[in-house]
Amino acid sequence: MYESNGISHPVPEGAGLREGTRMQQDFDLRSVDFMGLFPGELEDLFDRLGLPRYRGRQVFRWIHRNHETSFYSMTDLPLDLREELSSLVDVRPARVLAKQESRDGTVKYLVGFDDGNAVEAARMKYEYGITACISSQIGCKMACRMCASGMSGFVRNLRAGEMVDLMGIIDKDVREIGGRVRNIVMMGSGEPLDNYDNVLRFLKLMNEPMGLDIGFRRMTISTCGIVPGINKLAREGLPITLSVSLHAPSDDIRDEIMPINRRYPIALLLEACKEYIAASGRRVTFEYSLMRGLNDGLNHARELAALLSGMLCHVNLIPVNPVNGGEPERSSPERIRAFAQVLRASGINVTVRRALGEDIDAACGQLRRRFYSVDAGEHAGVSYGSHNMPGKELQ
Repeated sequence: MYESNGISHPVPEGAGLREGTRMQQDFDLRSVDFMGLFPGELEDLFDRLGLPRYRGRQVFRWIHRNHETSFYSMTDLPLDLREELSSLVDVRPARVLAKQESRDGTVKYLVGFDDGNAVEAARMKYEYGITACISSQIGCKMACRMCASGMSGFVRNLRAGEMVDLMGIIDKDVREIGGRVRNIVMMGSGEPLDNYDNVLRFLKLMNEPMGLDIGFRRMTISTCGIVPGINKLAREGLPITLSVSLHAPSDDIRDEIMPINRRYPIALLLEACKEYIAASGRRVTFEYSLMRGLNDGLNHARELAALLSGMLCHVNLIPVNPVNGGEPERSSPERIRAFAQVLRASGINVTVRRALGEDIDAACGQLRRRFYSVDAGEHAGVSYGSHNMPGKELQ
């Protein structure tokens, strides 16, 4: 167990190595998620290799503050150590397969891993700083109607170190324009609470003072409604913002667009949200994608207002991004404004999200699906190297 910032971190499977002498060749370090280790775990690792513990802190800073994955480039390490680490530790950095830049400053990345799989990440610019949108899974099991992530099925979970790699790609880009990533939203491909341990490890790594040192209050986990995961997150005692993809005021509609509702219906979901509010003292955000003729009527707005009455919450209305041949269809601006007005009149805190990245493949999973649906080199508008895309919230 390693403790940092007053938080205990369990040692991941594969990180506990045998006692030994300096750089023993029988150590199998290739199965260790090296980029997903905390400073104390890296110190333990170097100690077991017979090396000074402070080398672990040096390597952590190179990975998390400088986003360097090549030991040869870690110039404050002795050359012979860099060579030995390179031969023992199999760190294979992700690479950008495609990159789209929107007129509004949103940047979407398709990032490939060494197993041939790829996943998306994004960065968005707001008045309050730059936000990184990170994926938690390749594909998704949840099959939500308004999301492209699950249309090709679920492949696998991302390891914490792979999420670190996604963050490094974004932060490097941001630093080149003189900025820094201020916020993290787990709103990319996949269901974060279905990959709970890796997601929490990643966010705690992002909070490390020796790394990017991003506060938990600047982090958001978005979920389609995994009730046990919400309950578990409440017990963590971390001031992370919880964002729940609600998208319907009743079980009959939500059953149709979000299969997870058949397992965790709205009443059970809201009870978990209330417990999270009580435990964290943080308001919960409910995401509500408005789909024409399905969930955007004034009667739906009144149902939603009654459902959320008295809760410490905020409703984020989202003009949906069509993901499948124009479906689902986006509600008209007039209908969105009327929906929002009903909520406001009922005392519900509400914003309407201005979609970002509308001129690129903004919805989660779209860029990945399009990239793999055509031959390499034929991706129009692509440079090589929720969930819907988070956007600006307008009052």
